Amino acid sequence: MRITLARTILAPTFVAGAALALSACGGAEEAEEPAPAMTETPLEVDDLSGGEIIGVNPDAEGVDVELPQTEMRNATPEEIEAARAEAAAETEAE
Repeated sequence: MRITLARTILAPTFVAGAALALSACGGAEEAEEPAPAMTETPLEVDDLSGGEIIGVNPDAEGVDVELPQTEMRNATPEEIEAARAEAAAETEAE
């Protein structure tokens, strides 16, 4: 009885799951033109390092980025001690 029940429930569930997985992977591919910065252009230099040279198109349009205006500084000894105490309290709570 158990084997029949397992086959009755699990087999269709497995088949349905496999069909969903295949349909998720088989989406239509969109043909898009590459961004100007990503086009391959032969460079007129010799790579002596054995690595891969990556050139960037300086005329390509970029994305504006707003950098935070937060002042960077070292933590004070009081802040370090407070962070240690907080971490110890969290460890004790677990």
